[in-house]
Amino acid sequence: MKNIGIWLDSKYALIVRLNENGDSLKKIESGVEFFNRTSTSGSRVKWGGTQDITHEKKYLEKEKQQFKTYFKEVAHAVADCDALALFGPADINEKLKKELEENYPTIGKKIVAVEKVDSMTDNQTRALIRDFFNNR
Repeated sequence: MKNIGIWLDSKYALIVRLNENGDSLKKIESGVEFFNRTSTSGSRVKWGGTQDITHEKKYLEKEKQQFKTYFKEVAHAVADCDALALFGPADINEKLKKELEENYPTIGKKIVAVEKVDSMTDNQTRALIRDFFNNR
């Protein structure tokens, strides 16, 4: 049985594959560029014109496409799983779950858990995922 756990945030995903010999770790960088709206127009007094709104829409659309590409890369990396657990801070793991269920239904059906977990080291992530599947 191929159990896979993913810890992800908006910067990278750590994919831990469990097997009889232990586990393996793969890191996927997101490549998402974040839009810093305060740096586009100088002081806050000047901010708020229509030009800023146009730029913000462009950046938000670009960010949305970058997340789709990121999630697609993660989906292809876990396509052969039998059980999938998603971990991460904020709501990024919920977004990935929704993307997998809508656009990759064969993978989306294999999601067994979605849990909020703060940032951890690589070894802590491995231990979390090992413990999760061992205690299931």
